[in-house]
Amino acid sequence: MNALAVVTGASGGIGYELAKVFADNGFDVVVVAEDDRIEEAAAQLRLRSGGVRVEPVLADLRLFEGVESLVTRVRAMGRPVDALAINAGVGVGDFVRDTALGDNLEVVDLNVRSAVHLAHRLIGDMVDRKEGRVLFTSSIAATAPGPFHSVYAASKAFLASFAQSLREELRDTGVSVTSLMPGPTDTEFFDRAGMQDTKVATGDKDDPAQVAQQGFEALMKGDDHVVAGSLRNKVQAIAGRVAPDPVKAKVMRSMTEPGSADS
Repeated sequence: MNALAVVTGASGGIGYELAKVFADNGFDVVVVAEDDRIEEAAAQLRLRSGGVRVEPVLADLRLFEGVESLVTRVRAMGRPVDALAINAGVGVGDFVRDTALGDNLEVVDLNVRSAVHLAHRLIGDMVDRKEGRVLFTSSIAATAPGPFHSVYAASKAFLASFAQSLREELRDTGVSVTSLMPGPTDTEFFDRAGMQDTKVATGDKDDPAQVAQQGFEALMKGDDHVVAGSLRNKVQAIAGRVAPDPVKAKVMRSMTEPGSADS
């Protein structure tokens, strides 16, 4: 029987590409998203990957009930989860002037709360079996304060810390935890976050397929993290370890402030 992977946020972008890589490597895949495109994504995965099972799950992971419904569907399959890719995430822009409180709280609910919820539900089974791999999609944004996408950047910093903490906590259990840290990637993120007129949104972006491949390879090797994509991202990650936070915040502002695309 094929190994089983669960990938959230899989209707497009990095999540869809992660699901493709898992399927191409012989995993059966449960793909999860909140929108109807997940059915189309599953159909495309079946076409390209004969012999693997692709199970789409429509669930709003911002909600407690959404995460629970996913867990119920996974457990109903009667199979262990060999790899869990917690990838679903969303961003919003300017905290005070351009986004409502509810929009910012939804970032926390999806990026942070649902990640903790799903991890707690499924990692325990891996520990009991003494086998499993977990991938959290964090971001290079985790390495610096994020003016004009402050809640998003903070949520990704949480995931990076959470992943490293769990990795150490689970060190002797047979379960590995890896943090995937992409930079700006060619997905719908900036459109959905309302950041189209920023310098970072109009600059060079990485291929989500490359990011996913690097994330998968790091997961399978059991690496603690991978800074995926371009050399620029790796340089930023190094700078993030040495530069003071106020300096990093000013640099990030020049990339993320509304209207910076024209400066």
